[in-house]
Amino acid sequence: MSTQSLQKNSIIGIVGLVTLLALAFAPSAYALHSPEHYNLIGDANYITPGNASNRAVNIASDPGFGGINYPVEAGTTFAGLTTLSSDFRVEADDTCFGGSPRVQIKVQTPTNGVKNIFAYFGTDSAGAPCIPGTWQNSGDFLEVGRLLDTSQVGGTFYDPYANALANYGSYPVVSIQIVADASWGFADSEQAADIDNTLINSTLFTYEIPVPTSKDQCKNGGWKTMADNNGNTFKNQGDCVSFVATGGKNSGAGN
Repeated sequence: MSTQSLQKNSIIGIVGLVTLLALAFAPSAYALHSPEHYNLIGDANYITPGNASNRAVNIASDPGFGGINYPVEAGTTFAGLTTLSSDFRVEADDTCFGGSPRVQIKVQTPTNGVKNIFAYFGTDSAGAPCIPGTWQNSGDFLEVGRLLDTSQVGGTFYDPYANALANYGSYPVVSIQIVADASWGFADSEQAADIDNTLINSTLFTYEIPVPTSKDQCKNGGWKTMADNNGNTFKNQGDCVSFVATGGKNSGAGN
């Protein structure tokens, strides 16, 4: 059996698990123009530095999965997603493999519930080959010439973007995720990648949410735009003040 066939078969096996796990994270009513609104899922953590920035996110399958979940604005359809790209760096001893890392565009189908349209980092979605240990940009997954995996919604593994748009453009988008989950394909049972500067339509997610260093920064609604060192948001002004007063020992208790 070819490597390509093995990867396809493996993807079929893992997609069901990832779908169930990801559905546990209900989307919020945040708009795509709010770059601070995302959440880390599974084995995902902030790293410093990022790609010419102060911070990025490491998603790991060690084993299991890690990822980032991006809520979308109510009423967004697949056709309403016009740009989707991200900087990424697979770790030096890893590579893009088995459909991971990937983007999952979760859509509501007319008859089969919530399913995924997948975009793969690397050649499976007609992108540049992954270079281990090197920051790259995925390029825009949503443009003519790129390939998507629409097999969950009734399409094919290598489905041209234009074809996917014509067939599934009206499907409502539930959320978008970037996920890594192919530890099963590596000798050390681990696969990891760093993610930075994720662009969804006109919203650039830089993962640079400010961390408060004084109590005054928490006042007058300032707590709403900040987070602790691990990216946890604050529940209210007092929660933010407590974080500052304890030197970061009291983590943010928000969503």
